[in-house]
Amino acid sequence: MSVKILLDTDIGSDIDDAICLAYLLAHPGCELLGITTVSGEAVRRAQLASVLCKVAGKRIPIFPGAEEPLLLPHVYQAKAPLATVLERWDHDRKFPLREAVDFLRQTIHMYPGEVTLLAIGALTNVALLFSLDPEIPSLLKGLVMMCGLFTNRVSGWGPCEWNALQDPHATAIVYQAAMKHMGDAPKMRIHRSIGLDVTTQVVMDKQQVMERFQAPVLVPVIDMAKVWWKNFSTITFHDPLAAATIFDEHICRFARGTVEVELASEKLQGFTHWNPNATNPCHEVALEVNAERFFDHYFSVFNTTAALGSVER
Repeated sequence: MSVKILLDTDIGSDIDDAICLAYLLAHPGCELLGITTVSGEAVRRAQLASVLCKVAGKRIPIFPGAEEPLLLPHVYQAKAPLATVLERWDHDRKFPLREAVDFLRQTIHMYPGEVTLLAIGALTNVALLFSLDPEIPSLLKGLVMMCGLFTNRVSGWGPCEWNALQDPHATAIVYQAAMKHMGDAPKMRIHRSIGLDVTTQVVMDKQQVMERFQAPVLVPVIDMAKVWWKNFSTITFHDPLAAATIFDEHICRFARGTVEVELASEKLQGFTHWNPNATNPCHEVALEVNAERFFDHYFSVFNTTAALGSVER
C-alpha cells in the first residue's frame, strides 16, 4: 500500500533536498501529493523541484511558500544557489503564489489520518499551518522532520541544527503542537525528528556519488551537485535519511521523550533540548542509524520501473 506524503523543502541550498525528492519520486510505495518550498527565492526552489518531477514523468502540485522567518529580521537562506542549473533543464516557470499553507491544509483534511508531512527545511510553513488550523496535527498520520540536534554535539556544526536555527520560533510552534494534542484530545500519531547527530553518519564522497547516481531522475541531481562541490567535497544524506525512515523504520533506532526549543538565549535560539525521561513523551527522536542498511534501501528504489523516467534538458 502506498504512503501519502506531502513534502516541505528548501531545495536549492544544500544538495540533500534534491537527493531526497529524487528518492520520493522513484519510490514505488510513495504517493507524493504535493511539494511546498520554504526560504528565500521560494519560486526558484519550486522550479528546481519541477525539474526532478519532469524527469521522473510525474505531475506533482508545487507551491512556493514562506520566504522569511516568522519573527527574525533576516533570512539565513536568502538565495537558492543550486538554481543556477535551471538554464540547462526544462522546468515550470509559474506557480500559485501565497497558497502553499492552504494547499497543505486542504490536502490533509482531504485524507484525514493518512498523510505524512515530511519537513526538510525551515519549519515556517509548518508552523503557519499549525497556527492557522490547530486541528491539523491530529489529522496527520505523522510529521517526520530532518531537524534538531539531540544526543551528541557534532564537531564543526555549532550547537544548533540548521533547519531549527533558521526560524526558531516556528520550530518551537511545531514541537509544541505535539504537546497540545496529549491527554484526551486526538493525538498526532508520529512526531519524529531525525537530528544532525544521526544524519552526519550517512556521508558519500564525490567519487561514490558519481558511481552510484545512475538513474535518470538522479542526472539533474548530479548537475546540482557540481555546484555544491565547488565548496564541499562530500554529501551528507540528511534529508534522504529522514524520508527513508518512513518506509523502513528499522534504519534508525528511536526513543520517545519530549523536545523543547530554546528561545530565551539569543546565542542558542533554535537549540533542541531533548528529555528522554519525560512523564508524557510525545516526540520521537532518532538515536542511531544503520548506515549500510540506509544506503542499500536508498539505492534499491532506483532499480524499479518508477525510477526510469526520461532525461530531457
